[in-house]
Amino acid sequence: MIIEQINETKNGYFKAILNEIEAGRMTYTWAGIDKFIIDHTEVNPGFAGQSVGKKLVMAAVEFARENNLKIMPLCPFAKSVFDKTKEIQDLLF
Repeated sequence: MIIEQINETKNGYFKAILNEIEAGRMTYTWAGIDKFIIDHTEVNPGFAGQSVGKKLVMAAVEFARENNLKIMPLCPFAKSVFDKTKEIQDLLF
């Protein structure tokens, strides 16, 4: 599975691709220059149970760590990943 990021001035998204099919997408909106809000995570039903959503959230975590950014997970799924994963909670704002 490949995770790609498309980043624009005001927002962006991460998408998971497997065998040239989009398995899932997680969108975010910039909240200033040093933080972003994860607003939606969606997984293609054909990829249910393959941790696609969590892989997308963890790609956002990696991006945030590499760039000294903070994350606000407004998306209920992303919030649940942060709630369950103590080692990424330092990125919350």
